[in-house]
Amino acid sequence: MTIQLYGFWRSNAAFRVRVALALKKLAFEEIEIDILSGRQFDAAYAKVNAEHVVPTLVHDGHQFFQSLAIMEYLDDIHPEPRLMPVEAKERAYARSLALVAIADAHPLIVPRVRKHLGEALGADASAIEAWGRHWTTEGIATYERLLTRRPPTPFALGETPGIADICIAGQIVLAEFNKIDLAAFPAVAALGKRCFDMPEFAQAHPSKQPGYSNAH
Repeated sequence: MTIQLYGFWRSNAAFRVRVALALKKLAFEEIEIDILSGRQFDAAYAKVNAEHVVPTLVHDGHQFFQSLAIMEYLDDIHPEPRLMPVEAKERAYARSLALVAIADAHPLIVPRVRKHLGEALGADASAIEAWGRHWTTEGIATYERLLTRRPPTPFALGETPGIADICIAGQIVLAEFNKIDLAAFPAVAALGKRCFDMPEFAQAHPSKQPGYSNAH
């Protein structure tokens, strides 16, 4: 199985796919696309991903984008360990938890949105930072309410981590970048600790990627 992942150390969506690949013990080659310097708009990458975003997963010559679609694809081609529950109601719940980050919180703070805030609305760096902190906190707070309503056992949907845990962990990474204290969100913090105690999550963290060292 030949797998390539076009990603970037800072990309939260790439983090999610990196964890999924690690949980399934699938080897892959990661190709860096520096989205902070605009390399996602290069003509060569446009042939790989017409949306000009990361990640893109290439498997046996086929290209897949959007982290949730990629994770579900990995479940289809390599069913164990499962990231999505088998039972329909649980699968819908897992997908709902994942989409809190993927569809609601994270898209509001990606580089192209931050750039637009500055260019079109005249937001300065402090305003853009406050914007990012607000929407990241909104996502964390939503997860706290959901995890309080249905406590993890020990992960969001049972004994093993899945797409919900991956996405909650990703939101925690965003909280770290935005210097948000998780003390007010104990359920999220506890689940995050369980996740990042696992090497699959810990080694996928942005700070563990080669590009992080170069950027710092």
